[in-house]
Amino acid sequence: MKLLQIGTGPGIGLAVARKFGKAGFEILMVARNAEKLEGFKSELAAEGIVAQGFAADIADEAAFGAVLQEIVAQHADIEVLHYNASAYNPATPTNMSIPVMISDFKTSVVGAVIAVQAVFPQMEARKQGHILLTGGGTALKAPAMLASLGIGKAGLRNLAFSLAEECAPAGVHVATITISGMVKPGTHFDPELIAGEFWRLYQQVPDDWETEVVW
Repeated sequence: MKLLQIGTGPGIGLAVARKFGKAGFEILMVARNAEKLEGFKSELAAEGIVAQGFAADIADEAAFGAVLQEIVAQHADIEVLHYNASAYNPATPTNMSIPVMISDFKTSVVGAVIAVQAVFPQMEARKQGHILLTGGGTALKAPAMLASLGIGKAGLRNLAFSLAEECAPAGVHVATITISGMVKPGTHFDPELIAGEFWRLYQQVPDDWETEVVW
């Protein structure tokens, strides 16, 4: 079994990779920084988890799409897609850069659509799969300084619900965790706790599928 994770980082991304990896999943990680991916790969390998890294700029639609096509061509058994990418560029609505906002939206939402379109055909063919999205509380209430992030997370949340409606008949579970606070170890927003919640969602049977958990 494989978990394809888009936007692997040292917080939620690595915690989810570790949680699923310890359960026997091979982890396919996509992020911008190849050097950091190698570090994550080594860290997971030390815990007996098999992982591969693929460097790609998620905001570059063509390059990101090409990397995804390479991944799905090599791995026909992607059981879980975890979309964990977002962009953080604080600015108020009247002051934010339009090019930056567009780039942020590509990272937060367009990249998720591209990733889903890449993996959904194989999930649909198997009539089984899980699409897990890392959401954020700015989707529900966005501070002025986090306007761009809020737009992205609101778009991702909306996407989760439309995807859930489309994908459920194909046997594919779509769920998002709307994280309403700053991710920090030792708190309610500990990445290990959030990873555990993603695992709980993964284990749900179809009659119990949830689309959103507000954390």
